Amino acid sequence: MKLYNTLSRQKEEFKPIQEGVASIYSCGPTVYQYAHIGNMRSYVFMDILRRALKYNGYNLKHVMNITDVGHLVSDADEGEDKMVKTAKQTQKSPLEIAEYYTGVFMKDIAELNIEKPEYIPKATEHIDEMLQFVEELAEKGFAYETSDGIYFDIMKFEGYGKLSRLDLEGQIAGARVDVNEEKRHPADFALWKKAPKEHIMQWPSPWGMGYPGWHIECSAMSRKYLGDVFDIHTGGVDHIPVHHENEIAQSEALLGKPAVHYWLHGEFLLIDNGKMSKSLGNAYTIADIKKEGYSPLAFRYMCLNANYRSKLNFTWEGIKAAQVALDRLFEGVLAHRKAPEGIELEAGLLKRFEEDFKDAVNDDLNIPKALGVAWNAVKHGTKSQDIYGLLLKMDNVLGLDFANIAQKHEDEASELSPEIEELVNIRQQARKDKNWKLADEIRDKLNGMGIQLEDTPEGVKATRK
Repeated sequence: MKLYNTLSRQKEEFKPIQEGVASIYSCGPTVYQYAHIGNMRSYVFMDILRRALKYNGYNLKHVMNITDVGHLVSDADEGEDKMVKTAKQTQKSPLEIAEYYTGVFMKDIAELNIEKPEYIPKATEHIDEMLQFVEELAEKGFAYETSDGIYFDIMKFEGYGKLSRLDLEGQIAGARVDVNEEKRHPADFALWKKAPKEHIMQWPSPWGMGYPGWHIECSAMSRKYLGDVFDIHTGGVDHIPVHHENEIAQSEALLGKPAVHYWLHGEFLLIDNGKMSKSLGNAYTIADIKKEGYSPLAFRYMCLNANYRSKLNFTWEGIKAAQVALDRLFEGVLAHRKAPEGIELEAGLLKRFEEDFKDAVNDDLNIPKALGVAWNAVKHGTKSQDIYGLLLKMDNVLGLDFANIAQKHEDEASELSPEIEELVNIRQQARKDKNWKLADEIRDKLNGMGIQLEDTPEGVKATRK
């Protein structure tokens, strides 16, 4: 299995630290507002990676954090904490806000058929681990104190910039010196922020009351649940230049060695070939997609049609086309499910389909190609329950819920219309009245409509043929 490592800028064979186990950390949501579909694309990518690893036989230790404190409105260290800002706007407590938006997020990922990671820790429940991390960095000489917080000294860490390949000299030349004159370098970042008395989220620390910097959360929680070193770290490409660069710096400075072996990043979702933003009114959510009459799985299907490292353009015409294609795919899957047992297929057909599918999946999650293989299996001229079984296996990676959707289609098909139910009831009454002629006429009429009747001691059973 090969994965594109952002750190090396090339595909690398995946070799886990512990045989048969893949350890993963994924940057989770900041739960101060609704997650938009750009965020959701990142979690579909996270889910595909999970599923692909399991498809290859790995057991998973996967952590996704919930950021409920410390993520400032700027990815640098300026402005308010996002949770605190929303609390002021809504007159609700940070805990109430976090609980509400976490609940909505969990509902959204369930509707997208995204599997929950094994561990979903909250930042506010791991303040002790973060403080310990900061104290250890200070002891090693990588942190310094200012009037407003404890900062990481990037010039003390030789490898700073290696993930994003930043030009630090260029940064110094173009720095806005008025941001924080106490910082030794413009790119130094907050490990811990000192809180004013009125700040509504704060904890005791060796430097007085305060709250954690955003970046320290992920390093502390990944270390707690996955150990000092783990296999894979995922997130969006927007995390590369600041958040993940800073994670690498603080973790490697503490450990004296790399904490992560593979860095994987999902590309942006564009809206009508442009940027998504609240000001443009196009920061759509899963709820918005449902309001327009489309299934959340249609959005998932749309995501599967582009490689995770390629930008994906969302349009309403595109989601409509994805819904149509998905419905056709479900119909094709259902045709194989309904096929009689024992249908013979040409020798080696299933094996070829499965090998092509796995080759695509293992080539840096080439899901568009893998989806094409699934379509080829669906469109095969001979309908077969063996192909249906293979499609279910493929769906362990695709996550389009073939089994449940196929069953739902069958259930809907088996439901009787009000007209048919009325005819069945009239026939029942005719039998009670011993009007056998009318009962037989209705039976014949229903038979012509594809409805089969079975008279039992408990009453009549009506089923579609």
